[in-house]
Amino acid sequence: MTTSCIFCRIAAKEVPSTVVHEDDEVVAFRDLDPQAPTHVLVIPKRHIVSLDHGTAEDAHLLGRLMLVAKEVAAKEGRANGYRVVTNVGPAAGQTVLHFHLHVLGGRPMTWPPG
Repeated sequence: MTTSCIFCRIAAKEVPSTVVHEDDEVVAFRDLDPQAPTHVLVIPKRHIVSLDHGTAEDAHLLGRLMLVAKEVAAKEGRANGYRVVTNVGPAAGQTVLHFHLHVLGGRPMTWPPG
């Protein structure tokens, strides 16, 4: 855990959040500034800065995050479709330096994004 990281603090339950899923490795919670009717963040409990910082040893955890994203979308009733996004670095819009997936749904998604 990195004590200055807001997502590490959420995972450690030091900062309140609306959790929709939690297991030994992953926590998923509602975004405070939702960009769609469903906007849930899926994070590893272990601090990884971004996808660029993932290693071969993280393969299981990174896969687990994707499966949790799928489970969250199903629980949120997004059978008609949803988007999973991760931003890598400031130029891509990453504002919290802790790997996370955005699960977005409940409105039409346009392409290209952002």
